[in-house]
Amino acid sequence: MGPYPPQPAPVPPQGFPGHPQGWGPYPPQPHGGGPQHPFPRPPRPPLTRGQRILKCVYNPFYAAQRAFRPSRPDAVEDLTVRKIQMWRTGLGAAAWLVLVMSYKPVDTAKGADAVASDKFDQSWTSTLFLVCAFPFVIALFAFAAQGALRRLYLRRSLKPFGAVAALMGSMATFPLAVAPDPATTGFRDAIGIPGMVVLIALCTWSLGFALYGIALCLNHVFRTADIHEVLPPVLATVLAWVMAALDVINNANAEVPVLARIVFLLGAPVSVTVLSCWELYRLRKYHNLSVRLALGR
Repeated sequence: MGPYPPQPAPVPPQGFPGHPQGWGPYPPQPHGGGPQHPFPRPPRPPLTRGQRILKCVYNPFYAAQRAFRPSRPDAVEDLTVRKIQMWRTGLGAAAWLVLVMSYKPVDTAKGADAVASDKFDQSWTSTLFLVCAFPFVIALFAFAAQGALRRLYLRRSLKPFGAVAALMGSMATFPLAVAPDPATTGFRDAIGIPGMVVLIALCTWSLGFALYGIALCLNHVFRTADIHEVLPPVLATVLAWVMAALDVINNANAEVPVLARIVFLLGAPVSVTVLSCWELYRLRKYHNLSVRLALGR
């Protein structure tokens, strides 16, 4: 014992060579500080209304997404069904391509153009028949609903009908630019060169909007999920069987052997029907949504 209390051992200097790894009161740091975890990016602020309008003006694909994708906030989305629908669309396109390449050989650029035109015409025809079937199915669905649901569904149908009008309006620009009839020719003469520049720019924008819009319309069935989630599978089934019946009436793919033609004609409506029934099953089992409950019965 002495006059002074015992002192702790001195702390050796830090950072000199010869010290063991991890020695000292601070955790060892690799040379240069080591890899650092990146800071999370702050979320992008939502676009204002003016920014959305401006983006729609210069980006027709963004405008098509805004016009043809369902946007009801409380709508149920099943990611599994969405993936299956994407696979079905891809497999259907691949099957059509195999059929065309097998029985309609593409040996020239003109033949490739004819095949592409045929596919576009088929997609456009499907869209037109969907447009025709759409009001009847919506009307039957709305008027079969009980009480306040009828008014609710009619009010929700404004956006799907707006999608129909947007697609028809975009397609109406092409006759103004290329139709040879006297009325449109006089219109082009009246607007002169400056007007033709604007018209060509509008047609270019409408081309991207319409092509992407047709794909979105067929995939989202004219955003009828904004009315109710059970409507897209019902409308998709109606469209598939109507298109199959039209192919039979018009004798489409007459050069294809009978067995392959039957498989091709029935493959699309049967697969769409199975998928639609499975979608309705998932909506009823996992989300408590069914046609009967949607009608309030």
